Amino acid sequence: QLIQDKSLCGQGVANNFRTEARKLGMKVLGYEGTEERTNFSPLIIPLKARNPDLVYFGGIYNQGGLFLKQLRERGVKAKFMGPDGLDSPEMVNIGGGAVIGSYYTTVAGPPDAYSETAAFTKKFTQRFGRKVESFGMYGYDATLVGNKAMEEWIKANGGKLPSRTDVSTAVRRIKNFKGVTGTIQFDSKGDPLKAKYFVLQYDKQVYPGKVVKVIEQQAPAAPKKP
Repeated sequence: QLIQDKSLCGQGVANNFRTEARKLGMKVLGYEGTEERTNFSPLIIPLKARNPDLVYFGGIYNQGGLFLKQLRERGVKAKFMGPDGLDSPEMVNIGGGAVIGSYYTTVAGPPDAYSETAAFTKKFTQRFGRKVESFGMYGYDATLVGNKAMEEWIKANGGKLPSRTDVSTAVRRIKNFKGVTGTIQFDSKGDPLKAKYFVLQYDKQVYPGKVVKVIEQQAPAAPKKP
């Protein structure tokens, strides 16, 4: 059973999940979109009758956490999974004990998924008084890459300030940049040469979840020009 929040992102990940699920021979029992934020009973009643093995939710934690909580309150025992929109401590705060056993996927792994993060996470906690979240490290590296690209472009162009297009071009030329999430390098399309994708499970009522699988693959080749 697939549920999505009717946003471009939520609908997109749900559509892709449905396509891949069918390729793997899975039977999709239902597909619905909703903008509901408080009472999910109209969705849950028919969903429970279908008795799915898995409920996939394409959306954000503020909706997904409450939806999952109400699923469990109404006796739906199906496994629950969602995308990186559920990658937040607020998922646990909203969903409570209902999050235990649920899964989420993300491109930004937790701090203990990277060998390079120990010093960074310690400094972050000392400065801000809280633990760094997965996308905090991801965003930090993105900023470092952007700064590096601008520095190299300015140096190569006699101090002239770059345009947005110039920075975009310079980013694609970065080689073996060492970030807190590992070595970063891009192809001509701006995709990482190698990308990691994490599958995590909330094995207890604590954020982040536990990494249960890491998928690493190269970016697809650019389409051939006609």
